[in-house]
Amino acid sequence: MPENGDVGRRTFLRGTSVTVAGLTATAAGSGVALASEETETDKQSARDERRTMGQNGEPTTIAHRGFAGMYPENTVGAVEMAARDGADMVEIDVVPTADGDVVVFHDDGLAGRDGGERGLTDTEGIVWETPTDVVTSAEVLDSGETVPLLSELLDALPASVGVNVEFKNPGSTDIRFAENLSGETLETQKELWRPFTEDVLAVVDEYEHDILVSSFCEAAIATVREAAPEIPVAFLFWDDIEAGLDITRTYDCEALHPPYNLVKGTPFFGDEYYTSGPYADIDLVEVAHEEGRAVNVWTIGTWYQAQELAKAGVDGLIADYPGLERFGDRC
Repeated sequence: MPENGDVGRRTFLRGTSVTVAGLTATAAGSGVALASEETETDKQSARDERRTMGQNGEPTTIAHRGFAGMYPENTVGAVEMAARDGADMVEIDVVPTADGDVVVFHDDGLAGRDGGERGLTDTEGIVWETPTDVVTSAEVLDSGETVPLLSELLDALPASVGVNVEFKNPGSTDIRFAENLSGETLETQKELWRPFTEDVLAVVDEYEHDILVSSFCEAAIATVREAAPEIPVAFLFWDDIEAGLDITRTYDCEALHPPYNLVKGTPFFGDEYYTSGPYADIDLVEVAHEEGRAVNVWTIGTWYQAQELAKAGVDGLIADYPGLERFGDRC
């Protein structure tokens, strides 16, 4: 944390009562934590509140790529519509262009997806090998929307809506994905990520949005922690609960982001979803809440998933569609 104790406006996660490095309190009526000296009572109160969120209240709605099931993903139009639809936060992906500008885009290639069966944009090329003007002219899914600069997307999004910025790729094919690293390997990866991390942080620093950084890459989390310890971070789990928890604890992440099939106590635990189990017999929600961390689960596509994960006590639903967390109550 900053030495002067001045906790920045992006220190806490919107919609939760997340404890961050010994500071917590809850703003009246907002659910956003403010800075104060933390006591053991405060810690337990925060844990208890998180533990009941999915049972007595609604988890935070995080619009995956701007509700990608409804709108052209990672575009200005998508996040504008997501904000209109009531998203508490939008989740977006960032990568660099060949000119070093930060754009909002998920894939490595501008066109390829699903083995080349469909094109995400009307333009060919690897994003970080392509000039900015070409990238930002690429049309997304024949929607009329084009790939935006990170600054353009933030300009269009109300400051009241939080932003989960996923660090997708710093512009390299040599990144280490979903691995627990150490020693020289970790240091090499940090050197690879550091310039991009600094570029992204320089952009978000100009805006008032609450920011949460997430990534599947440990070195991305590490470089954000080093450069801006006041910004909350979350490691994205993949296929190893124990490795994910180890990385989460190493950087004292404010949140953890598992796929929905890693949440025990739901019908989905161990299901095939990108990867499949058997997974360690660990209740991630219980462990995270005991440690004062939020659990935001990806990627939710049905009201039933939302309903069951809320029952399990997750704090946030990274969803492709709006309103899923409410629809089950009407059935």
